[in-house]
Amino acid sequence: MKLTSTTLSALTLPTLLAVTHVAGICPGFNFGIGNVIPQGQIGSAFVNRWNVYDDSCNIVDGLTTSGNPCTAGIFGCTGSPITFNRYTSTFTGLTFACRTDPNSGRCGNDVISVCCRNDGH
Repeated sequence: MKLTSTTLSALTLPTLLAVTHVAGICPGFNFGIGNVIPQGQIGSAFVNRWNVYDDSCNIVDGLTTSGNPCTAGIFGCTGSPITFNRYTSTFTGLTFACRTDPNSGRCGNDVISVCCRNDGH
């Protein structure tokens, strides 16, 4: 088989497209909230972080705390089983309703726990 530039292009283009494709998260939502990321311990307190991602997996907000994330200001929570049901942006003050979604996806190793959409507030 003689390889021409056209043949090489036909062989490499799908590979390039696969490499450059970025999987989105939470289709139809504004943001996704990842799972807890342990940050270590300060004294006897364990510090944890939750990242808020846009649909391209850019970290756009988040919470680092040694306390309860449900009462620390930007997240609201459901009763048992506890999940985040509200996110308030620290930058705009807008509130987003959150829920689990089967298409939530992941950002790197961070599995998205809930997807959030603007509820008009």
